[in-house]
Amino acid sequence: MIPHEKLVALFDRHAELQHQMNNPADLHTSDFARISKEFSDLEPVVACARRMEEAEQEKTDLLEMLEGDDPDMRALAAEELKAVKGRLASLEKELQLLLLPKDSADDLPAILEIRAGTGGEEAALFAGDLYRMYQRYADHMGWRMEMISASSSDTGGFKEVIATIAGKGVFAHLKFESGVHRVQRVPVTESGGRIHTSAATVAVLPEPTDVDIKIDDKDIRIDVFRASGPGGQSVNTTDSAVRITHLPTGVVVSQQDEKSQHKNREKAMKVLRARLYEHEREKVARERADARKLQVGSGDRSERIRTYNFPQGRVTDHRINLSLHKLDQIMAGAGLSEVIDALMAEDQAERLLAMENAF
Repeated sequence: MIPHEKLVALFDRHAELQHQMNNPADLHTSDFARISKEFSDLEPVVACARRMEEAEQEKTDLLEMLEGDDPDMRALAAEELKAVKGRLASLEKELQLLLLPKDSADDLPAILEIRAGTGGEEAALFAGDLYRMYQRYADHMGWRMEMISASSSDTGGFKEVIATIAGKGVFAHLKFESGVHRVQRVPVTESGGRIHTSAATVAVLPEPTDVDIKIDDKDIRIDVFRASGPGGQSVNTTDSAVRITHLPTGVVVSQQDEKSQHKNREKAMKVLRARLYEHEREKVARERADARKLQVGSGDRSERIRTYNFPQGRVTDHRINLSLHKLDQIMAGAGLSEVIDALMAEDQAERLLAMENAF
């Protein structure tokens, strides 16, 4: 049960913000933007709390009617009381969800990085399968996905591929995909029909804006060189490839897919910003880890999170013990929603439990 004093504090803060917004002349421009956002975020919370108050009053009135002398009115009140109690329970759950602390990165676009792990060429082919799975999932969600860079393998897979994904709630949906994805299947190069196990790592980073993270020119070193293709041969006669080193952290990003040095630098800076932003988020997460470690989304990219078993047509997410015999649908993109929705629901349930214990 949400304490009454917490609801009163919400109403008071909402009224205070409304008063400030009604007197914009007293506010600095940046303050007005901040207050407007807080007011906008608080609106649905207060609206839900108001509906709860109304339902509570309705419940009180019906309880009084149950004490009356008219048997027909008592029967009617008893029937309505059941409906009101059900509505109150739903509103309580809705309000709890609205009060959950929000991840500030949830609404940001994301940078997806997939790298082949153990398994040689088969791992590279699996990395390509994962990339296409996320591409189809992005299409299913109405998002826009664009490849930033790719290092292809000899058999048509990817040693590494990096892409941006933009749209509504991208990072909120994809942030639990970071980790080791394992595949069990018979490789196309296997003549004996034996099942092999290979792996690829996935990293999903929130893509910050220039405002979210500033990079000083003095903190980076930019090297330019000629782009190279398979086998190391030069594929460009000019120094168009770019390597950016962030000196304080040692983070290095290289980009050579574009023929223009300017475009390569722009893409490399985009990836660098995302990695530095995630670096700061991980630092904060580590500081909070002693208080409570979430089972879902621990952020450890060395953790084996999911297995794709092709012979049995099964996908298993090890964090929530979810197994689905829907491998084809999941690899086709749309079926991935069931896995991601389950991960989001588990994370939500854990945070709700932590909030209830705090009360």
